[in-house]
Amino acid sequence: MSNSEDKPSPPSEVYFRLFNEIGIINQLSSNRAERAMPHGLTMSQFGVLNHFVRGLPPKPPLELANAFQVTKGAMTNTLKQLEGKGFVQIVPHETDKRSKVVSISDKGRQAHRDAQMQLAAQFSDFSSAFTEEEIAEQLPGLEKLRIWLDENRP
Repeated sequence: MSNSEDKPSPPSEVYFRLFNEIGIINQLSSNRAERAMPHGLTMSQFGVLNHFVRGLPPKPPLELANAFQVTKGAMTNTLKQLEGKGFVQIVPHETDKRSKVVSISDKGRQAHRDAQMQLAAQFSDFSSAFTEEEIAEQLPGLEKLRIWLDENRP
């Protein structure tokens, strides 16, 4: 096998276009969403609340940082802000008293519901541009992409 056969072929431009569009969509939608957030929530804070309202168990800050692919320092800052608002509880780990675990509080669940209502209002004009069927058609491919990226983290 020659050296040229050992090298993977460069990705087609379509891959670049896909991730470029996703990046731009993320930036635009995050900016729009953050302007609507109640309680002074940031997108990072909302993300943590959103993580826990899915029924996930309490987790150490480092595990949350890894899940969100941010530094432990960035996650610690986000958690301190959420704790200051009473939206999460940070308590010593049951067996390892040196570490802590984070869980969402009832007040945090309410803040998440409030944010969802505000986001629905902020994006209400979205439904006039796209039908539910058009959006539903996009979901399987996006979910497949998300799963692949999650399973193949560097």
